[in-house]
Amino acid sequence: MEEKQSKNSRILSMYVRLCTGYTIIKAEEAAKYNVDERTIQRDIDDIRAFLDEQKSHDVNEHREIVYSRQHGGFVMREGHSSLMSNSEILAVSKVLLDSRAFTKKEISEILDKMIAGCVPEKNVKMVADLIANEKYHYVELHHGKELKELLWNLGEDIKKNRRIEIKYEKLSKERKKNTYIVEPVGILFSEYYFYLNAFINEANDKGEYSHKYQYPAIFRLDRIIERKETGDRFSVIYSNRFEEGEFRKKIQFMFAGELLKVRFKYYGLSIDAVTDRLPTVKIIEKKEDYITFEAEVYGKGIVMWLLSQGKNVEVIKPESLRNEIKKQLQEIIGYYS
Repeated sequence: MEEKQSKNSRILSMYVRLCTGYTIIKAEEAAKYNVDERTIQRDIDDIRAFLDEQKSHDVNEHREIVYSRQHGGFVMREGHSSLMSNSEILAVSKVLLDSRAFTKKEISEILDKMIAGCVPEKNVKMVADLIANEKYHYVELHHGKELKELLWNLGEDIKKNRRIEIKYEKLSKERKKNTYIVEPVGILFSEYYFYLNAFINEANDKGEYSHKYQYPAIFRLDRIIERKETGDRFSVIYSNRFEEGEFRKKIQFMFAGELLKVRFKYYGLSIDAVTDRLPTVKIIEKKEDYITFEAEVYGKGIVMWLLSQGKNVEVIKPESLRNEIKKQLQEIIGYYS
């Protein structure tokens, strides 16, 4: 019995180390456990048999134990590794740090867990050292709110089609607080902030709810003061379901509004500056001095981007947007006159 427990413990130890990226060298294992190398080979064969059995039950199981001449021992090779490479974890960590989406406490906890759980053990210190300076100098956003719990609750509301009530602080000098009954349909992240996409509801005399607008409103999560479940659920027709990916392509700077078709001339050198910012953009016409683009966007948040392009952009239509830009340019000139 004791011998069996010893064998099981030995095999389990080797399996865990193989999973975390270690190399199993037969001679070292034999000396460590006071057995011969043939016993270690049988242990490795048992692990191989276990992985083969797993493959028969799980089509996503692609791991196998192979001998590596480079490392002088046995390693686990994964067709689709559940662990992240050094470059992957470094890239994701950099994106998280640059996003400034979380408080300093939250980002530290998230990065520590991610590195510990997703990086092979032998690489943990190196990856941690690479981001240590940025982690130390990380500057959280002014609101300083922890949003993970709210984020998850709203995610559940969306999944379960729960109609909710939110108290929201509007962006105004008075910091006015309004209460809304909404149907949450999506969560987006853009330039430091998380946003809730939700259809604002209004009730008729019978207490039946309908959409106040044909497009979803946008609420910044850190301005949501309170969230309550109403006990109601809303139905979604599959053909009319909200698609975050499609909505994201057409929303600029998180300003809600009706869907607009914007046409403009671009005189700049970098076409990427347009196509990367406006995923729905299409080239209408190419001239020697400019390119005419057309894009579909929600609301007038695009005005901020158009103005940021300076003399490189001229809006052609719609006329209302062209006039809006003229008005803002005149106000800007007024600051300098």
